[in-house]
Amino acid sequence: MLQAILPSPNPSAPSALNALSSPPADQNAELRKAFDSFVGETFFAQMLKSLRQAQGKPAYFYGGPTEEIFQQQLDQVLAEKLSHTSAEKFTGPMFELFTMQRK
Repeated sequence: MLQAILPSPNPSAPSALNALSSPPADQNAELRKAFDSFVGETFFAQMLKSLRQAQGKPAYFYGGPTEEIFQQQLDQVLAEKLSHTSAEKFTGPMFELFTMQRK
């Protein structure tokens, strides 16, 4: 009797419950890409910064403030490249926890 009152479900239409519980795949892919980029670049930038500070300044052939600015820019580019190539390897579990908290 209840089935006669309710319309039959349309298999081609997404259910309202599924639409609320999980974001669209393309939105999730964009979020994952932004997450990997942010976490990876932050991690690698801090790692390169620590490595540069541990070395100290050389006694000869030191370029002064200009060299420090160039090194910062180089480290930024290196962090972006490293993040692009290998961030998803260690951000996977972090992203899963992040998406679990959003639900």
